[in-house]
Amino acid sequence: MENVTIILVLLLAVIVSGILSRVVPIPLPRPLFQIALGAVIGLVADWRVTLDPELFFLLFLPPLLFLDGWRIPREELFKDGKAVLGLALGLVVFTVLGMGLFINWMIPAMPLAIAFGLAAVISPTDPIAVSAIAQRVSIPKRMMHILEGESLLNDASGLVCLRFAVAAALTGAFSLQEAAMNFLWVAIGGVMVGVGLTWCVAHAKSFVSHRFGEDFGSQILISLLIPFGSYLLAEHLHCSGILAAVAAGLTMGFVETTGDLQATTRIRRNTVWDTIQFTANGIIFVLLGEQLPAILDGAAETVRLTGHHEPWWLAVYILAINIGLALLRFLWVMVWIRITLNRGEGKAPTPSWRLITAMSLAGVRGAITLAGVLTLPLVMNDGSPFPARDLAIFLAMGVIIVSLIAASIGLPPLLKDLRMPEEHGHAAEEHARVAAARAAITAVEQAEHEMAEGRHDADIYVAAAGRIMDYYRHRIERGEADVEDAKTIQHREKIERDLALVALQAERREIYRMVRRRRLGSEAARKLVRELDLLEARFGT
Repeated sequence: MENVTIILVLLLAVIVSGILSRVVPIPLPRPLFQIALGAVIGLVADWRVTLDPELFFLLFLPPLLFLDGWRIPREELFKDGKAVLGLALGLVVFTVLGMGLFINWMIPAMPLAIAFGLAAVISPTDPIAVSAIAQRVSIPKRMMHILEGESLLNDASGLVCLRFAVAAALTGAFSLQEAAMNFLWVAIGGVMVGVGLTWCVAHAKSFVSHRFGEDFGSQILISLLIPFGSYLLAEHLHCSGILAAVAAGLTMGFVETTGDLQATTRIRRNTVWDTIQFTANGIIFVLLGEQLPAILDGAAETVRLTGHHEPWWLAVYILAINIGLALLRFLWVMVWIRITLNRGEGKAPTPSWRLITAMSLAGVRGAITLAGVLTLPLVMNDGSPFPARDLAIFLAMGVIIVSLIAASIGLPPLLKDLRMPEEHGHAAEEHARVAAARAAITAVEQAEHEMAEGRHDADIYVAAAGRIMDYYRHRIERGEADVEDAKTIQHREKIERDLALVALQAERREIYRMVRRRRLGSEAARKLVRELDLLEARFGT
């Protein structure tokens, strides 16, 4: 019962953090509220959540990485592939090497392998925290796509580097050639497992759905099991379960372009995954805050590992590590973004210093850093305590909190009215809308002729088809309009959308009024309200 109570309290803290992040006028990211609430829980209640590192990894990372890979705009990822790879792979290696040596120099008591491990877990960034910070500030879409792609891939590269650092710490030996060969197997094998398993499962469920019909509950459950299956199978084959989960998510995005799923299944599945993402990210930060009091209680003992006695030295180390991370990221972004961001754009302007600073400050550490550092082994192979584990966890937690606070203060003014070289993808989007509308008109005309042929009420089919085709002809006119006409049409559509939302809200109020007066049954009301909700979601986008 105590374990169940703890879980319920953690979930309640996640809910309250969402409310507080909207109530407080200062644009603080939700993770800071979650950390604070977790700290309150740790101080008030005598609860300590202790998770086995491998279990913690399995519970939280596969679904989060899978969802990131699934939802990331793949075309944008490929368009800015050089910039993303430079940040996700090159910057990670640069950070691990630079910060590993710096941490070992600054804290000689921390073994070099552990210093590299700590550098590996603080190298991945967290786009969820950046999104929370930027909720009240407009952020360029292309910048967000680059940050999302970086986070997706550097999660994997950073945690793979952590794996090698931990192995070196446990064995006391490190061979560059053996590590390189092992890395190839770990990386290629993990990707193949994720791609292969997802492809097989997708085609199997598609075959079953076509033969025997679609069950939305089973479809949702399958999507939940794929990341865990990919992770476990890859780990069983001694590959990277992290890369397997990422590859599974990317593959899921590709295989679903067939459009086999029903619309209601996609809507319900998206809702389930949104809840899982919100809950998993929230619980990780609440757990961070919940363990913070105990770690602070042991700060006096932890600081002795560094050769000092005053706890304020830990704050010095955390500040120094954050400054080092910021400098390394700024240098890398300044060079790499200037090289790659303007490719193929002729005389496009050079990225401004404000853009480079914003990209650098957006390197916020979050859930992946915490999940990674908590997976450090408890003991060595000989049964002795893992060296400097508490110190590494303390420093990683400090990096997370300081980076969140720094980004909360610095990003809003930097992002205000920020512009960057944009991809010219709007024309392609409008062309696709026009092409889809033309295909719809052709299909409606053909279906109308087939359905009305030989019937005495053919005029009803003609009228119905005409109303539907008028809607698509309006979309074609909007897509083919010039800039000035398009602005006028968009303004008119905004007015129509606002009026439609007023009408839908009035419909919903009337339906609920009829239910309260028992003039309408609850089942019929749920059906009608769901239809209105779907229409409102369409008009609200």
